[in-house]
Amino acid sequence: MGIIGTYEQLAPACHEYDSNYPAAANLLIALIHARDPKLIAYHVGSTSVPNCAGKGVIDLLVTYPAGSLPSASALLQALGFQAQTSRNPFPEERPLRVGSLQHMSRHYRIHAHVVNAQSPEVKEMLWFRERLEMDTLLRTQYVAEKRRILLEGVADSTEYAERKGAFIQAQLQTRRV
Repeated sequence: MGIIGTYEQLAPACHEYDSNYPAAANLLIALIHARDPKLIAYHVGSTSVPNCAGKGVIDLLVTYPAGSLPSASALLQALGFQAQTSRNPFPEERPLRVGSLQHMSRHYRIHAHVVNAQSPEVKEMLWFRERLEMDTLLRTQYVAEKRRILLEGVADSTEYAERKGAFIQAQLQTRRV
């Protein structure tokens, strides 16, 4: 196993923001970039937005140039990232790799979304992150939606992701209008 540790699948939860998330994410981004400068990684998801409660998993968007998915996947595997094993995993054409990192006496779970740099998904993920950073009301609504889903008793991480994904898709629709 490489630098990245084993991923532990946990039930979804909504944790308060940890101010060490950016430092842990930046370490991962630098690690990926040092191994292959053609891969551009971004910190996305709730852990990338100050004061945004969430599941506490550091989400990375790892973009690769056209035709470079095999080498991107191999690099992440060499670092210790693992294939997703949860129910209904992402397809291998657009993989999600998982792992963990010990940083500043904390254990962080990681999701690395591996996406072609030309995919519209890249702009969508970055747009949603920026909206959450800039719009306090949207951030409050998003956290409230995540907490509502959990209060309904959703304990499956895939179902949780799908349910909160509906909120994200609704926001993306406003962008497309």
